[in-house]
Amino acid sequence: MKPTELEERYGARNYAPLDIVIDRAEGVWVWDIDGRRYLDCLAAYSAVNQGHCHPRIVEALIRQSRKVAVTSRAFHNAELGAFFRDVCELTGFERALPMNTGAEAVETAIKLARKWAYTRKGVPSGEAEILAFANNFHGRTTTIVGFSSEPQYREGFGPFTPGFELLPFGDASAARAAVGPNTAAVLVEPIQGEGGIVVPPDGFLAELREVCSERDALLIVDEIQSGLGRTGRMFAHEHDGIRPDVMLLGKALSGGLYPVSVVVADAEIMDVFQPGDHGSTYGGNPVGAAVARAALAVLQDERLVENSARLGEYALGRLRGVRSPLVREVRGRGLWIGIELHESAGGARPYCEKLATQGLLCKETHDHVIRFAPPLVIGREELDWALDRIEEVLQP
Repeated sequence: MKPTELEERYGARNYAPLDIVIDRAEGVWVWDIDGRRYLDCLAAYSAVNQGHCHPRIVEALIRQSRKVAVTSRAFHNAELGAFFRDVCELTGFERALPMNTGAEAVETAIKLARKWAYTRKGVPSGEAEILAFANNFHGRTTTIVGFSSEPQYREGFGPFTPGFELLPFGDASAARAAVGPNTAAVLVEPIQGEGGIVVPPDGFLAELREVCSERDALLIVDEIQSGLGRTGRMFAHEHDGIRPDVMLLGKALSGGLYPVSVVVADAEIMDVFQPGDHGSTYGGNPVGAAVARAALAVLQDERLVENSARLGEYALGRLRGVRSPLVREVRGRGLWIGIELHESAGGARPYCEKLATQGLLCKETHDHVIRFAPPLVIGREELDWALDRIEEVLQP
C-alpha cells in the first residue's frame, strides 16, 4: 500500500494534509517520494527555523543518543545543567523548567501561575484567574482548548477547566479593566500565529506589562512559535521593549529534531515549585538537552535572527506591493507573514494547493490566510524564487 493509503487505513482522521508525501529534507528544501523538490515555507510551524536536518543538530542527536538517551529526573544527567545555563543566559531569566511539547509548557505555566497566586499573592484558594485572548492558540489539551475562542477546538470536548477569561486581542484597555485582585496571570502570544499572523498595535505588550506590574499579576508570554528568531528578533516581545515574568519556548528550541520545550522565570516565581509538585518522564532528558543546546548555538552562530529581520523586511515589501483583487491584507514581522485573502477568493486552501504544484509548500490558517514562514536559513535567491511563485498564484 502507498503511504497515503496506509494513513487512510490506519490513522486517525484529525488532519487534512496536502496531497504530498515528504520523504527527505535538507535546509529549506524537502523532496517527496517521487523525487520532486519543494521549498518549505511552513517550517513545521517554526520548528525548523535552523533548516531541516541541520548537520550540527543531527550530530548532537546522534552523539548523545549513543551515550544515554533518557534517565528521568530521578537522577542528574550530564547535559541538563549546561542546557539550563545556555537557556538562562540567552533569555536573561534565573530558572528554567524543561518539558517536551509546547502544550506541556503552557500547562506548566498555568500551574506555576496558580501556585504563585496562592502562595505569594494571597489569592483565596480555588479563585485564581488567568486572562487570555480571543483567537489564541496555546495547544490542544482539554484545559487549553477550554479557553480557545475557536468553536471547532472546543466542540465535543467539555466540560472545561474554570478560571479563564478571554479578552479581545490587541485591546489593552480591556485588559486593564479585567485585571483584578484574583488575577494570577495574563497569557499572551506576542503575535498570534494560528490566528492568522495577527500583529497587535504598537504598545499593546508594553501596556500589558504596565498593568500586570501595577496589579501584581504575572505576564506570561508564549513565544513557542514567535520566539527564537522568527520575527527578526530573538524573541517577539523585544519589539515592544518589555520583559515578561514568564516565557515559554518550544518548536525551534530543538531545530525540529526532537520535542523540547521550556518555561523560564526568575527564582522568586519558579521557586514556588517544590520537589514532587510537577514533572515529566522525558522533560530534561539528555538527548533533548544536547539537541537544544546545538539548536541555540546554530541560531546564534549563523546569525539567523538577523537574516530573518533583513529578508523579512524585503519579503513584506514585495508582498505588500502585489496588486491583486484577491488580497485583503499582508501582515507580519520577520519571516512570519500572513497573506489574508478576501472571502470572495474562496478560501486560502486552493491557493496553497496551487503553490504546491509549483514546488512551494505553504499552509492556510483560519480559512482565508496563507501562512508564509520559511526556515530562517533561507537565502535571497531562494526567497525570490518563492515570492515569484506567490505573486503569480495571487493573480486571478
